[in-house]
Amino acid sequence: MSDTTIGSARNSVDGIHPNYMQQLQRRRLYGGLTLLIFVILMVSGFNIADDRNAGGFWDGLHQIGDYPADVLSEAWRDRAGLPALIAKYFPALIETINIAAVSTLVGAFGGLFLALFGTRGLAKWPSLIQVFRRISDVMRAVPEIVIALMLIFVLGSGPVPAMIAIAIHTAGALGKMFSEVAENVDLKPLEGLESAGATWSQKMLLGVLPQVAPNFVSYALLRFEINIRASAILGFVGAGGIGYELRNAMGWGQGRFDDAAAIFILLFGTIVFFDQVSSRYRNRLTEGQGQ
Repeated sequence: MSDTTIGSARNSVDGIHPNYMQQLQRRRLYGGLTLLIFVILMVSGFNIADDRNAGGFWDGLHQIGDYPADVLSEAWRDRAGLPALIAKYFPALIETINIAAVSTLVGAFGGLFLALFGTRGLAKWPSLIQVFRRISDVMRAVPEIVIALMLIFVLGSGPVPAMIAIAIHTAGALGKMFSEVAENVDLKPLEGLESAGATWSQKMLLGVLPQVAPNFVSYALLRFEINIRASAILGFVGAGGIGYELRNAMGWGQGRFDDAAAIFILLFGTIVFFDQVSSRYRNRLTEGQGQ
């Protein structure tokens, strides 16, 4: 009896190895085919873009360093005037930071409502969860620059279209992140509040937000960094801020490259500063939550 059992076990073990090798080979085949398709799409896409470009990529590749060299040489020649130029464009930088700050604040509140109304187990109207999720998908799927261009056509150029465009995209992006955090909350405090007769808003305020606040603030700070860059980019389409000044400086070409260098210095310093500050506070929030 024991010999029969040992023999059947040995046969089952011997049968596992061929099946495992067959699955491994199939997985490698699928992985290789996926990689091949990716390479084909990348090469074909590059060739199509290169054919439609005004100038060939490979033909102009040797000139890639000409513009930075011109900017640096002119900035170095006129380096004595860089502090005055930095002071001149500092108000435009403040405008860019204000656009990012206001749009992040508005977008964070919008993302909070989208997350609470679109999370299973927390939503006030469960039948509308998919509606709020699709709204969040649409808001983050449309690039900020597309929204800004449409708003500039309606509202005219200035910081308001940039702020609205970034806020809409931020609400969609943070709504997705906030919802993923909210799905992992402990439901026991909510059950206790519900047994005490709390309303939905009271359960969210007292039972959910204290649990998710560190992660929510961390994501909002990360989004603020992104929005500073976005607000600077939107300045190129007439949305105001330091990006608008950079476009003008670059558009005038030779003779204004020192202005462009001063703006680059301001942008680089600002992004590094807020990156370090927000990273520090995000680490504090996550470490404090872990403790």
